[in-house]
Amino acid sequence: MTLKDRSLLERAVDGLFASGVVDEVVVMVPSDMIDRARELVPRAHVVVGGAERTDSVRAGLAAAPGHEYVLVHDAARPLTPAPMIVRVVDALRAGASAVIPVLPVVDTVKRVDADGTVEATVDRADLRAVQTPQGFTAEALHAAYAAAARALHEPRVVRGERAGGTVVTVAGDPLAMKITTAFDLRIAQVLVEESA
Repeated sequence: MTLKDRSLLERAVDGLFASGVVDEVVVMVPSDMIDRARELVPRAHVVVGGAERTDSVRAGLAAAPGHEYVLVHDAARPLTPAPMIVRVVDALRAGASAVIPVLPVVDTVKRVDADGTVEATVDRADLRAVQTPQGFTAEALHAAYAAAARALHEPRVVRGERAGGTVVTVAGDPLAMKITTAFDLRIAQVLVEESA
């Protein structure tokens, strides 16, 4: 996918480097996309990912040993502003072992049963929408993966009882929206055109 004349992947990788707090980027892609990804982001180290997100993160960790901090980011968030990336890294440097950028939930949230019948209105005061990049000390992320046989998202791995970690939040940014639908892509295109 492209926004204007650049792919989402290029924009996401360039945004990480432009933050000034990222030294190396490892991109995990399916094996059939290795060559194309290497063409698009020659500054990044491109490796084969896995069937699940956790498998891909493991592959990325293996390809970048020796770093104190690790950010896990999605190419589907190509407009993530540099100041948000800096906030994540600053929180790590201040002593957090896991950091996620978040936004308050603004919509009313309902809990429904299997039939779609409303059971309750969820109090959104304590709810947050999570964005990326999510930051970790390499030690915490390695320890969490060693302790967890399988997990859906990295913060869940880190805060698991066996890992004993705590996840800190920092302010997210609406521009770090995730592009998952045609509507999202259209909104991102408008934002890119307006910023040109």
